[in-house]
Amino acid sequence: MPIIDVAAALVFREGKLLITQRYADAHLGGLWEFPGGKREPDEDFEACLQRELREELGISVTVGELLESLTHAYPEKTVHLKFYRCRWQEHEPQALGCAAFKWVTAGELQDYTFPAADARLLGQLKADTDIWR
Repeated sequence: MPIIDVAAALVFREGKLLITQRYADAHLGGLWEFPGGKREPDEDFEACLQRELREELGISVTVGELLESLTHAYPEKTVHLKFYRCRWQEHEPQALGCAAFKWVTAGELQDYTFPAADARLLGQLKADTDIWR
């Protein structure tokens, strides 16, 4: 079973978090997620995030601290996810490589369906308001 390294961003701005929706025909189609993507060979996770956010949303970010690292097994593949706090730098997001995007508050997270791999992090985001600062 293949193992895929994925970098994901927690981009906070004015008390809201940026989330994106997967294309309907993609793996886990229609679900919401934290923006990011697959790490290329010889690319570090931070560079992957900067590239993916530029391609997917057209934004520039500064990658900060690693907030969560986990491995999740799906029937067809295993993903190794690293979630980083990122600071939005410039350009307003556009849905360039995703179906949609939203800026949401902690209370609104429950209104969106995320992949099972994000469950632990979602719990932390709902319980720890300091993360949102």
